[in-house]
Amino acid sequence: KMRNLSAVTEFILLGIPHTEGLETTLFVLFLSFYIFTLMGNLLILLAILSSSRLHTPMYFFLCKLSIFDIFFPSVSSPKMLFYLSGNSRTISYAGCVSQLFFYHFLGCTECFLYTVMAYDRFVAICYPLRYTVIMSHRACAILAAGTSFFGCIQAIFLTTLTFQLPYCGANEVDYYFCDIPVMLKLACADTSALEMVGFISVGLMPLSCFLLILTSYSLIVCSILQIRSTEGRRRAFSTCSAHLTAILLSFMPVVLIYLQPTPNPWLNATVQILNNLVTPMLNPMIYSLRNKEVKYSLRKVL
Repeated sequence: KMRNLSAVTEFILLGIPHTEGLETTLFVLFLSFYIFTLMGNLLILLAILSSSRLHTPMYFFLCKLSIFDIFFPSVSSPKMLFYLSGNSRTISYAGCVSQLFFYHFLGCTECFLYTVMAYDRFVAICYPLRYTVIMSHRACAILAAGTSFFGCIQAIFLTTLTFQLPYCGANEVDYYFCDIPVMLKLACADTSALEMVGFISVGLMPLSCFLLILTSYSLIVCSILQIRSTEGRRRAFSTCSAHLTAILLSFMPVVLIYLQPTPNPWLNATVQILNNLVTPMLNPMIYSLRNKEVKYSLRKVL
């Protein structure tokens, strides 16, 4: 490849494939999604912080999830809204690196957080009498810090892998933000080994979390079926079904995007936008509208 071999200093985001001419429609759609996401998650945060009855481990983790659901869409949405409204599509090299890093840092941390939340429900339902001892303040702090720490390690690993490649000549990112599969296409070096490593680490991490979550919920279901009272059983099921809905919504996209043999850019973009904008918007509704205490606290806040 003896084209212009000067190092790339900026990239051009081409946006969502096959959406030429739909900029205004997309701008209105995504802006409304983004505003709903921010409002919904801020309300949940307010509701939890303002009610001392909600200062329990489950809501502590839910708080952290809401904070991450505010930041996660903020990695790609502002830039996307900026160029959909007719502004420049260029993004600096550093901007691209930080998009990729924060996307994976926040995404991984959320993935670990769902796993911790499943474990929290497992302890609450299967060992109710020992719950306060097992999920002490210290344990919660360690678990919460651990999710961010390991999310950060994974993101540093993936970002370093992607950007230690030479980028020269081609700088058009055929996507709406800098993500691993599209960046590897632009590198002027052989990326097959890297694709394999990225594929394994991006694929295995959510898969192992998902298996841990499934294990937690299988044990929970067994435990619920032993509850004598119908009311107790109904309550336990409603909490868990809410969690499972949120988990499926956030894990299915990852599996679809990173584990396809031949990537389909349009399908990827659609799925990833659902994951980036729609899941963080639905999380507050899923977790709180099925929950009397949060609803009560929200009414007081409003």
